[in-house]
Amino acid sequence: MPGTATAQVAANLTAVRDRIAAAARGAGRDPADVCLVAVSKTHGADRARAALLAGHRMFGENRVQEAQQKWPPLREVFPALELRLIGPLQTNKAAEAVALFDVIETVDRPKLAVALAREMDRQGRRPACLIQVNTGEEPQKAGVSPDEADGFIAHCRDDLGLPVVGLMCIPPAADEPAPHFALLREIARRTGLSTLSMGMSGDFDVAVALGATHVRVGTAIFGARPPLVAK
Repeated sequence: MPGTATAQVAANLTAVRDRIAAAARGAGRDPADVCLVAVSKTHGADRARAALLAGHRMFGENRVQEAQQKWPPLREVFPALELRLIGPLQTNKAAEAVALFDVIETVDRPKLAVALAREMDRQGRRPACLIQVNTGEEPQKAGVSPDEADGFIAHCRDDLGLPVVGLMCIPPAADEPAPHFALLREIARRTGLSTLSMGMSGDFDVAVALGATHVRVGTAIFGARPPLVAK
């Protein structure tokens, strides 16, 4: 029933926030310095609305098309929400991403960076950007390699004028995540970036201990993702 679902999402949000706070305090950090990104990808608008009714306002989506269908009506009712793109972005979707999202976490290649800069100039809208770093250097995964990160960050900031505020990573599933989070933190330190989006449902406690400012949590809030329907 709708009321039950809303209560469950609210309870899950509280449980996740409590875990974030405990991890932050254990690392000598202020829990208020860690933001929770509720990953609502593949979940319907009803689940997102349940989180909004529970007071949550920061959400992550993987696909531009899905977000376009889900979020504009919700934003009319909850205008203060923040929508973050956390999935791969095709260059031909740059215009839609700039128009819809408040933060784009997955800037990962020069062609995309140029397209985003062009669209920001054209639309007069400047969503904050994070550079995605492929800390595991996995060939099948998006992200700039750690060795190329500094140069790419400088190109995005200095040459293209993108509003780059931080970094994002997704460690290899089979690896211990801590070294990947530590590597991302070091790249951010030497490039003067303050935002670190790292950690998901299974490892956000580790990410918080290593300096995450944003953790991306979906399953622990909304439950198992419904299967994608082929189109």
